[in-house]
Amino acid sequence: MSVNTKENFGKYDFVGNINLFGGLSILVFVISVIYLGIRGINYGIDFKGGTEIQVRFEKPVTIDQIRKTVEDLKLGEVGVQGIGEGSEYIIRFVGQKGKTDKETNENLNAAIAKVKESLTTQYADAGADIRRVDSVGPQVGAELKRSGLLAVFYCLLMILIYVSMRFDYNYSPGAIACLFHDAVVTLAIFVMVGKEVNVPILAAILSLIGFSLNDTIVVFDRIRETRDSYKDRGWPFIINKAINDMLGRTFITAGSLFVSALCLYIFAGGVVSDIAFVITVGLIFGVYSSIFIAAPLILFIEKLKSATRAA
Repeated sequence: MSVNTKENFGKYDFVGNINLFGGLSILVFVISVIYLGIRGINYGIDFKGGTEIQVRFEKPVTIDQIRKTVEDLKLGEVGVQGIGEGSEYIIRFVGQKGKTDKETNENLNAAIAKVKESLTTQYADAGADIRRVDSVGPQVGAELKRSGLLAVFYCLLMILIYVSMRFDYNYSPGAIACLFHDAVVTLAIFVMVGKEVNVPILAAILSLIGFSLNDTIVVFDRIRETRDSYKDRGWPFIINKAINDMLGRTFITAGSLFVSALCLYIFAGGVVSDIAFVITVGLIFGVYSSIFIAAPLILFIEKLKSATRAA
């Protein structure tokens, strides 16, 4: 990255690299969208329905033993995931659908009973302890998925309105582009590593959107403050100075949250670790997009307006 020695601020020329990083951002975003479209999203039981049983053993039991035990029950699609370093596992299965909702529920209850009985009987010496059983019906799961997508849509819509009212329409596209970029790329990486998307993960992505917006708004505020003092220097100088002025604040704020989320990801287990993973990855792209996408887009819009007026 080049140093802005011409303006004698001794700071980085972010605007000078707008084409490079803008192209890189578009490429990463497009790859993420294509990957999600081809690979699909691995929804958890919250969204597709099914049952999740958490079991803990006092003595060591391997994941292969648990998987074989559950598969022998012929419950259909079954997933087994280890938690932490001990003998604690989460067993997920969808169960058989019946002709009616009542029959489906009866099949699900029978499957849960089979799993619990099989685990407590076969692993009695290992001290099997059923710690949690969560079930979500297919209709409820579909409704949760629909509500989750609507929550993301309304969130982005309200942010668009908020930024337009607080600043003007020149700033809104940059903020929305940032949020789409951060959410889609983070989701693609999350799916790529083989994790399930459920309600807590959706909440983590919405939280990430909020943090990314906060960082972007801070830069936008600085641009607005700098604009009146340096309006004769042009938009490239104004945007570059505003980003450099807020660079220390950005790294301190994001760095503090990054360390906290990274510790949770390393030392926590289960869904907490997954949430921390989303925050950790999302923070990196959130800081990146605030610097290289949101603010430089203002320059692009200004150039577009000038070209339109000239035409």
